[in-house]
Amino acid sequence: MSNTRVAVVTGAGSGLGRVIARALLAERYGVALAGRRAEPLTEAAGDAAGAEVVPTDVTDPDSVSTLFDAVRERWGRLDLLVNNAGTFGPAGDVGELPAADFTAVVQANLTGSYLCAHHAFRMMKDQDPRGGRIINNGSISAHAPRPRSVAYTATKHAITGLTKSISLDGRAHDIACGQIDIGNAATDMTSGIATGAAQADGTVRPEPTFDPQHVADAVLYMAGLPLNANVQFMTITATTMPFIGRG
Repeated sequence: MSNTRVAVVTGAGSGLGRVIARALLAERYGVALAGRRAEPLTEAAGDAAGAEVVPTDVTDPDSVSTLFDAVRERWGRLDLLVNNAGTFGPAGDVGELPAADFTAVVQANLTGSYLCAHHAFRMMKDQDPRGGRIINNGSISAHAPRPRSVAYTATKHAITGLTKSISLDGRAHDIACGQIDIGNAATDMTSGIATGAAQADGTVRPEPTFDPQHVADAVLYMAGLPLNANVQFMTITATTMPFIGRG
């Protein structure tokens, strides 16, 4: 059994997942970097000795099971799961978006997070010493929708329910769960926001962004707490983004 703190980060090949995985590696975590494509995962891992690249489709139960088998084989335990993988999906209001597109976003954002939490919870519950922490990537959309984002918004509201359920179920097993809701971290996924984002009044306006390293720092803080303390929900946004008030 390893004495290294061990983390799984999904969606680790790009965006916030990449920044978070690298921050954990810099803190000498053993990190399983999970994502669909091996090449960006390998690039994100660099030459870090504590990295394990595990190509994973979080919507596939067998693929997720293989991910956690790899963690168990290398380290023998798991201390942290960062449920970060997700997609905006195609834009469309509730009358426009095809059912297949809605289902695909649910699979990536919600079912994937559940599957990873399912396996992480089982490992954390049974290991010695027992326990661990799960951090779910929510969104400002877990609080308020953007126009024509029905699938993304519905899944991010559902992530809040998942977070609460894991927190409650985990109490008896020293498993803590928190959620970080992020507004406009500057990544490839949000690059369009800086040039123009649809607003509730029908206009399109640029929105401010912030350095994603601040998200990684927040995750490190949450992960560094003892298991008898928990950040249940954290919201981190660009200070002047149109979220609080009327925009």
